Amino acid sequence: MKEQVVVIALGGNALGYNYEEQRKAVEGTALIISDLIEEGFKVVLTHGNGPQVGMIQTAMDELNQIYSMYTQVPMPSCVAMSQGYIAFELQRAIKAELEKRNIQKNIVSILTQVGVDANDPAFEHPTKPIGRFMSKEEARIMEKQGLKCMEDAGRGYRLTVASPKPKKIIELDVIQRLIDEGDLVIACGGGGIPVAEKGGELEGISAVIDKDFVSALLAKEIGADFLVILTAVEKIAINFGKKNQQWLESMSLDEADAYIKQEQFAPGSMLPKVEAAMEFAASGMNRRALITLLGKAREGLLGKTGTVIYK
Repeated sequence: MKEQVVVIALGGNALGYNYEEQRKAVEGTALIISDLIEEGFKVVLTHGNGPQVGMIQTAMDELNQIYSMYTQVPMPSCVAMSQGYIAFELQRAIKAELEKRNIQKNIVSILTQVGVDANDPAFEHPTKPIGRFMSKEEARIMEKQGLKCMEDAGRGYRLTVASPKPKKIIELDVIQRLIDEGDLVIACGGGGIPVAEKGGELEGISAVIDKDFVSALLAKEIGADFLVILTAVEKIAINFGKKNQQWLESMSLDEADAYIKQEQFAPGSMLPKVEAAMEFAASGMNRRALITLLGKAREGLLGKTGTVIYK
């Protein structure tokens, strides 16, 4: 029987808010990923980087404030840094757990660039705050330099970047070859390093790509059987938090579309996950997307829990 290929999209918040939290969180993640491999699934990992890239961007900005000889680091480079150190911890922890189970498997991380359209409308309306908090005066200086800032929850001003849709995974061929060879691949970390073609070359773009949308794109391109988007709840609910709240075991694309029109899913949390799941499910008759908790991924893939989105 052919191994089922599963793309697992880990959330950045699930990886902790500092280095110590991350190491502990990754050890728990390694147990769950190893369970899936032992179950016979061929796993491909993606992950978020919200807390981590914010920590890196803030540290680099603060360094620039203290020592002027250290210039500010562009957002694409900060994403690349976060990809590297998160993947290193994932590789280390998963490898150790697999060896305890006498499972021999190569674990490979790919520093992944993701192409976006430089004319994406998202660039006209940046929505993602990043980096350190600034005063209103500092924000004005940044804006005079052509950067955009926004006030963030009454805590100060922050640089703000766009979140364009992913169009192309640059290292896709390499990722595919490694998967075909049976390796566990970690790719598209933090949504990927955003790049756009300018003058025949790829150039880093100051943006943040949604990791669930790029996970859906990766799952489509490699012909995965499942896309698993991990979140803070075991199942999706409609009428969430109300007396008539209902947990869903499954949704067809038509049902999901109807719920979106009813504004059942919060724009900043569940809505993009559902939309990404729908994009993958729509790409083939036998493709399923699962939304559930990290600790329930195995049970969800075995049909015991979670919410499945299908065509």
